[in-house]
Amino acid sequence: MKSQSRRDFLKIATGTGAGFLAVTPALAFSGMPPVNNKNLGMLYDATKCVGCKTCMVACKRVNGKDGNQEVEKASFDKDGLWDSPIDLSGNTRTIIKLFKEKNTPWSYVKHSCMHCQKASCVSVCPVGALTKDEETGIVDYDKDICIGCRYCQVACPFNIPKFQWDRALPQIIKCNFCKSTNLKEKGIPACVEVCPTEAIIFGTRKELLQEARARIQQNPGKYIPQIFGEKEVGGTNYLFLSAVPFTKLGFPELPQEAPAVFSENIHHTIYKGFIAPIALYATLFVIALRNIHKQEKHPEGPDKRPDGGKH
Repeated sequence: MKSQSRRDFLKIATGTGAGFLAVTPALAFSGMPPVNNKNLGMLYDATKCVGCKTCMVACKRVNGKDGNQEVEKASFDKDGLWDSPIDLSGNTRTIIKLFKEKNTPWSYVKHSCMHCQKASCVSVCPVGALTKDEETGIVDYDKDICIGCRYCQVACPFNIPKFQWDRALPQIIKCNFCKSTNLKEKGIPACVEVCPTEAIIFGTRKELLQEARARIQQNPGKYIPQIFGEKEVGGTNYLFLSAVPFTKLGFPELPQEAPAVFSENIHHTIYKGFIAPIALYATLFVIALRNIHKQEKHPEGPDKRPDGGKH
């Protein structure tokens, strides 16, 4: 194979890649998709929460078993009396924590899946075990499809999905608004149903945003003037009000654009058009041809070449 042929091959490969890039839909670069405020969601008002953890009990009671199979194990305190997990885990999909600091109001906070408008966990799942229902906005998980890669854990900006490291047949555990249990049977998530102070309310995202804005407007000195989840990473369907800065309650500072948009732009342009594979195979092919050419020119081996095989 002569060098002229290799150059011709590179021209063809480059031209093919450019052609694929040219036909890639412009939609891939269109930025954040519009927010769907008709999605279902929850509003948690930390100023109303008394830390009773009834929501945690109801969540595990309703979702902790799949038929006769135990999905979530209890994490008892040192006396073996109470289920007292200290964080989200493969056995706990929602948790109440207490923020306490000198010269600052105490505050409880509830952590569970945020049901992002543009969910990174869904975006990175290679087998579709995590899905987002476009109508309800619920991000759900299918244990029968999951291969245990745990990409969802790495991708989630809120560090929510948890893997069951202690199980022979592990699952990813995360809230799904009781989609197959309480929501299906009663039309409301279990945590919302049992909250004695209505610190958690359920409805469409539009309704919840209206309620949150009204509370801030009516009580300007009571709340931080921010609805967490309204804009973070493209918006979430789980919204929060608080009298304490959200960073103190364990929430990260996040941009408005969802990470999933950036990664999907790459996938939809490079991989969808097969540009990266073509470039890779073209490079490998050229290297292979070069080696064959050298071998044909010096069949006796590199030590017999005039340069000693250094080039």
